Amino acid sequence: MRERSPGHRGAVCPWWLCFTFDNSLRRWVHPPQAVLGGLLLPGQTALDLGCGMGYFSLPMARLVGQAGKVIAADLQPEMLAGVGRRATRAGLAERIVLHRCRTDSLGLDRPVDFVLAFWMLHEVPDRERLLREVGALLEPQGRFLLVEPILHVSRAAFRNTLEAAWRVGWAPVESRSVRISQAVLLRRAAEAGEGSR
Repeated sequence: MRERSPGHRGAVCPWWLCFTFDNSLRRWVHPPQAVLGGLLLPGQTALDLGCGMGYFSLPMARLVGQAGKVIAADLQPEMLAGVGRRATRAGLAERIVLHRCRTDSLGLDRPVDFVLAFWMLHEVPDRERLLREVGALLEPQGRFLLVEPILHVSRAAFRNTLEAAWRVGWAPVESRSVRISQAVLLRRAAEAGEGSR
């Protein structure tokens, strides 16, 4: 779901560049415990959408515990291979399910309790379709944390994404504070009319 289409401004982050995102500076800017704090419980199933090399997948696996699962989903097999290696080294491989998305669909039908889309939605040509797919996967009480970079996504563009989310049945829970980012926690609207803004 992260492939560029004609006329689309976003571009897929190449797998070899993701190594630059997992370092001591990143851990200061985006400490996983702070970003994910209070959002995951032991035994839950979580989806790390556009997981890259697993920067958040591994901390999510620790938070869901032995009884939980994390689906690390990405379009690029190199990314998933990186997650697999890191999960094995960390002793978390049994908690992480590697999933390669299709270019036109997530290709998932397993219900999840939590979804993270960190700095990836702007790379998706059809955001509304993806938002609809994520909504179909989420359990009724589930939450979806959407985070976009302020350097690539203007406030107006982020607002357009949120308006697309309202159209397909999402409702806001709260804004979240994430460094150099715009972030919002979403839930499925209780009824169709609640999603419109």
